[in-house]
Amino acid sequence: MGFLPNPPSSPMMPDQADEPGDMMTAQPLAPQPTASRRIAGEETPALWLKSALSPWRRLMGLGGALVIADTAPAIGFAAGLALAVGALPHGLAEATPGLALAVAALVTRAALSQAAVRFNTRAARAAKGGLRRRVLKGALSGRLSDAASMTAVAEGVEALDGHVARFMPARLAAAASPLILIAAAAVVSPFTAGILVFTLLPFVLGMALTGMAAGAESRRQFQALERLSGLFLDRVRALPAILSFQAESQQTRVIARASDDLARRTGRVLKVAFLSSAVLEFFSALAVALVAVYCGFNLLKLLPFPAPEQLSLTQAFFVLALAPEVYQPMRRLAAAYHDRQAAESAVPSLRRLDQAAEAPRPRPALPASAPALRFRDVAVAYDGAPVLSGFNLEAAPGAVVALIGLSGAGKSSLLNLFLGLAPLSEGEVEIGELRLSDSPDLTDWVAWAGQAPVVIRGTLAENIALARRGASAEEIEGAARKAGLEGALDRLIDERGGGLSGGERRRLGLARAFLKPAPLLLLDEPTANLDAEAEAALLPIIREAARGRTTLIATHSEAVAELADVVVRL
Repeated sequence: MGFLPNPPSSPMMPDQADEPGDMMTAQPLAPQPTASRRIAGEETPALWLKSALSPWRRLMGLGGALVIADTAPAIGFAAGLALAVGALPHGLAEATPGLALAVAALVTRAALSQAAVRFNTRAARAAKGGLRRRVLKGALSGRLSDAASMTAVAEGVEALDGHVARFMPARLAAAASPLILIAAAAVVSPFTAGILVFTLLPFVLGMALTGMAAGAESRRQFQALERLSGLFLDRVRALPAILSFQAESQQTRVIARASDDLARRTGRVLKVAFLSSAVLEFFSALAVALVAVYCGFNLLKLLPFPAPEQLSLTQAFFVLALAPEVYQPMRRLAAAYHDRQAAESAVPSLRRLDQAAEAPRPRPALPASAPALRFRDVAVAYDGAPVLSGFNLEAAPGAVVALIGLSGAGKSSLLNLFLGLAPLSEGEVEIGELRLSDSPDLTDWVAWAGQAPVVIRGTLAENIALARRGASAEEIEGAARKAGLEGALDRLIDERGGGLSGGERRRLGLARAFLKPAPLLLLDEPTANLDAEAEAALLPIIREAARGRTTLIATHSEAVAELADVVVRL
C-alpha cells in the first residue's frame, strides 16, 4: 500500500457540497456551446414557441377554426334579432321566424364554443405533454438538473397551457373574425362598416402598447418565481445543515424576501392587465356608441351631413347588434395576451433544457479492461467558491484508491465528477484515453454504490436489477449472493427502504455494482454508520467488488483504506 500526498496549489476551503444532499447553491457544469446552439439561441421567444409547438399545429388550427366559425352564428343571431324587431309591429307571428333564427344561432354558437374549448384544451394537453418529455431529458441529463431547471419543467411548461388553449385561437380569431363581421355589416351599411374599421386602429394601438408593458412585467414575474422555487428547493435539500448551524431565522428571512419580491412583481402584472382591459373597453364602448349615434340619427333623419344611405329599422338594428361582436375577438385576445407573455417568459429556461436534450453527450464504448485514471491540477468550485484545487493523482489500471479526509474535504466531489454532478472548474481528468472535459457520458463505465442507494417499491431482486436492464434471474441471484443477500430476493421493500437494515442497504448498492460489468467502481462511504462487526463483514465484499476494476473509495474508515493500493488524505 502506497501513500500519495495531495499537493494543493492554494489553500482548500470547506466543501459545501461534499454530499449531494448538502448542496445549497451548487450547479453542474454547463455544456460547451456549439454553432447549432448559438443559432438556436438567436431565435426570439415567439419563433421558438412556433417551432416547438409545430407538431401540434393541425390540432391547434382546428381549434382556431372553430373559434373563427363563431362569426357565422353571431351574424345569424344579429340578423334574427333584427328581423324579429323589424317585424314586431306587424304582430308576433311575423316576428316568430326571426326569433327562431336567433335561438338557433345561440344554440349553434354554444355548441361551437364548447367544441372549440374541447379541441383547444386537448391541443394544450398534448403540447404540454410532448414538450415536457423533451425538456425533461435535458433537466435529467446530469448537467442541468438544478432547481431552476426543475422549476422550468413544472412551471414553465405549464405556462404554455394558456398560450395554446386561449391565446393562439384568440389571435387567429382576432385576425379574421372582425373582418368577416365588418364585411357582413358592409352589405347592409357601408358607412357603418367604415366607422368600425376606423375605430379598430386605436383599439389595435392600445393593445400593442399595453401588451409590451405586460410582457416586460410578466418576464420579471416568471424570473422571480424561478428564483423563489429554486431557493425553496435548495433550502429543503440543505435542511439538515441549516438546522445544524441554527440558521433557521436567517433562511426564513431570505425566503420571505424572495416571496415579497414575487408578490410585488405579480401585483405589477395585474396592474398592467387591469389598465389594458380598461383602455380596450373604453375604445370598444366608444366604437359601439358611434355606431348607435349614427344609426339613431339616420333613422330620425337628423344627421348633420348628407346621409350616405337611408337605413330601415331592421338594417339599423342589425348593424347595431353586430357592432359589439366586431370587438369581441379583440377583447378575447386582450384577455389572453398575458398567457402569451407568461409562455414567452418561460422560453429561455425551456430552450436551455431543450438544447441540452437535443445535444446529448457522447457515450464512448466500454474498454476491454479497467482504465487508468489521471487527475491533473483538478479544481472543483461551486458558484465561484473553491472546494478543491490543484489536485493531482495517477492510478494504474485496476488500482484501488482510497480518499480519506474530514467531511467537506472534497471526497464526494471527486467521485461526483464522473457522474456529472460536480463541475470540473479547472484542470483535466483522464479516464484511459478519454478526457472528462469533453463531457462524455460515462453511464456505462461507472458502477456506483453510495451511502443511501435509491430504493423503489418492489422486491429486492427488482431493486438489484435497476443496475442493468435485461439482467437474467441467474445474474441477479449471483450478484445478490456475492453481496451477501442470497435467500431474500423475494422480500418486498417500500420506497423508503422499509425492511432493510443499514448493512443491507450497503449490500444492495454493492449487489448492483456486481451486476453491472463496469470498469470503473465508485464507492461513497460504503461502511458509514455501521458498527465494527457489520463493517468487517462488508470488507471482503468490497474487495471482491473492486477486483478487476479501477476503484475510487471515499471513506473515513481506516479499515476500508487498508484495502486500497493508494491512499490519498485530503
